[in-house]
Amino acid sequence: MTQPPNGHPHPLTEAAQGYLLALRVMTEGGATTMVSAVARQMGVSTQAASEMIGRLSTDGLVATGPDRDLTLTDAGRAAAETIFRRHSLLEWLLIKVIGLGWAESDEEAGRLQGSISPRVEAAIADLLGHPPTCPHGNPIDARAARDRPKGIRLSEVRPDTEVTIFRITEMAEEDRELLDYLEAQDLVPGVHATVVDVSVGRDSLTIDGPRGRGSLGLRPASLIRVLPGRADPGLFHHVPGHP
Repeated sequence: MTQPPNGHPHPLTEAAQGYLLALRVMTEGGATTMVSAVARQMGVSTQAASEMIGRLSTDGLVATGPDRDLTLTDAGRAAAETIFRRHSLLEWLLIKVIGLGWAESDEEAGRLQGSISPRVEAAIADLLGHPPTCPHGNPIDARAARDRPKGIRLSEVRPDTEVTIFRITEMAEEDRELLDYLEAQDLVPGVHATVVDVSVGRDSLTIDGPRGRGSLGLRPASLIRVLPGRADPGLFHHVPGHP
């Protein structure tokens, strides 16, 4: 299990790692969140979330503000970034080398991410060719985040516009049905597609992709980032020896 970077003697459980990953997304850019929102994100009761947040606070990984708003401490963010990097490397390994699907690889990576040593992590990174992102296009660390374009929301693209799928954001990764749909439609980072229609009234977007025409609700579409036209292929990682 992953050891907190502040040297606390208790290792992080799989559940604690999941909370840190959720808080990493929910507090991105200096935002704060509440226990009730974390509970909804994790699919647990408010009491269960409160107990876990209490343990993470004791470990020095989560801070609670005067209005009971939650943020990650510096140690908590460092731990979350380490977990995310390991999770991402394992997803690449499970998808490209072992052949699992997106959603299944996410679950398996969650089970394995706390069990690998820094030496094994480095070996996996070498094997994979040091990907700058997770398989869904999210930057694997702060350096990659600085170096990569931000992209625009798919929901904001005007009709009759060609785009390149750039990034399935971390919030979208939490929706297994959405991941399954995007994978089935081959709407993955690096793929070209055309937005055919956007309807606010029907709360939907129609898109032509590699597998034909499909539709998405505007909210899930807002969780997908794209680049206009045909983006530089060098932005998208390819695992050596695996298509």
